[in-house]
Amino acid sequence: MTLKNRISLLVSLLFTILFGLASTVIFVLYSNFRKEEFRERLEIKALSNIKLLVDVKEVDEQLLKMIDQNSINKLYDEKTLVFDSHFKLIYSSIDDAKINWSVEDLKYLKKHKTFFKQQGDYEVYGVFYDTKDKDFYALISATDDYGKRKLLFLRYTLVVSYIFFTCLCWVLTSFMVRKAMNPLGLFHQKIKNINENNLDTRIESKSNKDEIDLIANEFNFMMDRIEVSYQRQKEFTAHASHELRTPLSRITAQIENTIADSTTSLKGKNFLTAILSDVNHLTELISSLLILSKIDNNKNNEYNEIHRMDEILFSAIEDLKKSFPDFVILFEIEESENLDTALEIKGNKNLLEIAVINVLKNACVYSDNQQALVKISAPEDHLIISILNTGKTLSESEQKNLFEPFMRGENSKGTSGFGLGLRIVNRILKLHKSHITYTTPEDNVNLFQLFFH
Repeated sequence: MTLKNRISLLVSLLFTILFGLASTVIFVLYSNFRKEEFRERLEIKALSNIKLLVDVKEVDEQLLKMIDQNSINKLYDEKTLVFDSHFKLIYSSIDDAKINWSVEDLKYLKKHKTFFKQQGDYEVYGVFYDTKDKDFYALISATDDYGKRKLLFLRYTLVVSYIFFTCLCWVLTSFMVRKAMNPLGLFHQKIKNINENNLDTRIESKSNKDEIDLIANEFNFMMDRIEVSYQRQKEFTAHASHELRTPLSRITAQIENTIADSTTSLKGKNFLTAILSDVNHLTELISSLLILSKIDNNKNNEYNEIHRMDEILFSAIEDLKKSFPDFVILFEIEESENLDTALEIKGNKNLLEIAVINVLKNACVYSDNQQALVKISAPEDHLIISILNTGKTLSESEQKNLFEPFMRGENSKGTSGFGLGLRIVNRILKLHKSHITYTTPEDNVNLFQLFFH
């Protein structure tokens, strides 16, 4: 799970739990408030009836019923019972309404003065009224329909609010977190695209100095040090390769002159020829290292010129013929409407030619019949140059490291080379935002494909 989704989930769950707890607390508190308020109403009603019945001599049972039925404080399904000190019923407000009572309830009232309890849908309140002459007990029962309707409305309101605002919270939290974490997404994209060709990439930081800016600043500082170290390494390789080429050229010239000298014995010429071969291999290695070190030093504007890849390919074939005159290259072009446009590639002509020459040379060296097929196609406006030859193929483990420096497969035994050619090709194509692949479509068939976007 990504950090964005994890934060969104945690915040949404926290809001959901807290909102649920708050809604529950509100409902419980209001429910208790309703009960307490209704209890007070029952108490007032009960005491009023007792006082009217006991303290006002002009009020009898019938008159009290009339007063009770026409009171503005009349309750739903109200039933009032008044007992004297001998637990004898002296007043009942409505004959058809019943209150479940017992002498034990009245005795409890005398001891505890009041009680409040639930009987089915009815709520019953009892009170003990003590006068100088007599004691009275009152039981009043009613249903709080008005309060329960408000409680029901509150419950529905809380449930609907909970569902609505919880869903809204999940959506808004996901949106806000994604928006807040968007700089990290850009950060990730830039880091993912960094390679040895664009070590000058830096992360833009804002002035709010939050954690993302702190990470960006530290990352930029780290990239500064990496770029300096990498540049020093490239400079050392370039300088060392350049300095080594001069003495090697002198050694090569002296050996060639000695071999050409008529006074040199045949044995000496054979010995010098073997040394010359090793010197030439060393010179080739240094030249390859020098090319690698100089690839990244080319300015960006050198990659903006447009060149035709068919012309570069023909030029590379001519150069290859000089070293391998017996090698046969078959050429094939797959015609399409967009071929001319696809053949025009922005880049550095010299580097592209080096890349094509190295692939052709690889096909030549590892071919078992001194022959290769070069095919140009342009599917979907993308140029593909395919170079196919027959010979020993690479194993799956060797294919994984094919474009690494100094990598040579089992099929390279008996052939000269240093394993830098394909590495150079890969680096050049990456600079031109292209790539190369190796496959074995059939047994003993090697296929290299250069994809230009």
